[in-house]
Amino acid sequence: MIRSFIFSDGQIAGRDLEIDALRLVRADKGLLLWVDLEDPTPGEIKTILESVFQFHPLAIEDCVSPSSLPKVEDYEDHLFIVTHAVDYSRAEKFNTAEMNIFLGRDFLVSFHHKPIRSINGARERCEKNPGGATKSADRLTHLLLDLLVDNYKPVMDELRDEIEDIEDHVLAPDSQDLTPDLLTYKGEIAHLRQIVRPQRDVINRLAHGDNRMLRATSLPYFRDIRDNLVRIDETAAGYADRLLISFDLYLNKSAFQANEGIKVLTSLTAITLPATLVGTWYGMNFSHMPELASPYGYLTACIITAVSTIAMWFWCKRKKWI
Repeated sequence: MIRSFIFSDGQIAGRDLEIDALRLVRADKGLLLWVDLEDPTPGEIKTILESVFQFHPLAIEDCVSPSSLPKVEDYEDHLFIVTHAVDYSRAEKFNTAEMNIFLGRDFLVSFHHKPIRSINGARERCEKNPGGATKSADRLTHLLLDLLVDNYKPVMDELRDEIEDIEDHVLAPDSQDLTPDLLTYKGEIAHLRQIVRPQRDVINRLAHGDNRMLRATSLPYFRDIRDNLVRIDETAAGYADRLLISFDLYLNKSAFQANEGIKVLTSLTAITLPATLVGTWYGMNFSHMPELASPYGYLTACIITAVSTIAMWFWCKRKKWI
C-alpha cells in the first residue's frame, strides 16, 4: 500500500498521488513529500524506492530484508534509519515491528511491513493539525520517532503491572510454582533492553548533529528523544533488579518451605527412633529376654521405649521442629 502526502508551508497540498505525479513533486524542491509504504508489493518497492527516489541499492536491500538491530547510515543525498516499534500484550508478550526511514532534504519515505501506531498517529496529526512538524523533513522524522518512543510507555506500564503481580505472589502463602513466570519476564526485560539500547545509540548519533540532513534547530528535539530512551532503559534495568530480588525471595521461600518439611520428617524419624531401636534389639521371640534376665523384661522394654519416645518428642518440641 502506498500513501503519500505533499506539504507546502506546513499545510497539506495533496495526497495519495499517482506515480507520475510523485515524480513531478519529487523534482519540485519547494514542496515536502512524505511517502509511506505499508506491506508493499515487489512492484511497488521497485517503483518507489528505485525509480522515483533512486535510493542506493544497499539501502534498498537493508530496507527490504528484516534487521534485528536499529542503525543509521549516511548516503550522499539521504539518511537511512532502521528503528523498531514495540507492542505488548499478555497473550503475545513483546511484538516488534521494523520501521525504515529514508530522510532527504525535502522528502521522507517510511517503509514497514506491519501497521505501526506511530505512523498512523503521525498521519492523523498531519491531517487534523499540521504545523511545525510538516514544514521540514527532519521535523517530520522527529514526529515519527517521537511517537514511536511514546508508544513504549504503555509497554512499560504493562510490564510494571506484571512485575507487581509477581511480587504480590512471591510471598503469598499459597503461591504456586512461579519459576516459569519469573524466567519469562526476565527474558522479556532482556528483549526490551536489546531493542532500546541500540535504538538509543542511533538517536544519540542523530542528536550529535553530524548528519547533513538534520538542521541545527532540530537537534534539541532529537536529544529529547534520546533522553526518553535513556529513561526507558534505566526503568527497564530497575525492573530487572526488582525481578531478580523477587526471584531471590522466591528461592529463599522455597528453601525455607523445604526445610520446614525436612524438620517435620526429621522429627518423626527422631520420635520413632527409640521404638525402632528397642523393638529391633529386643524383638526376638523369647519367653524371658536373656539380656534383661527377668520375667518383666518385656514390660521393661516397653517402658524404656515409651520414656525414650516422650523424651525425644519434648526435645523436638524444644527445638521447634514440631
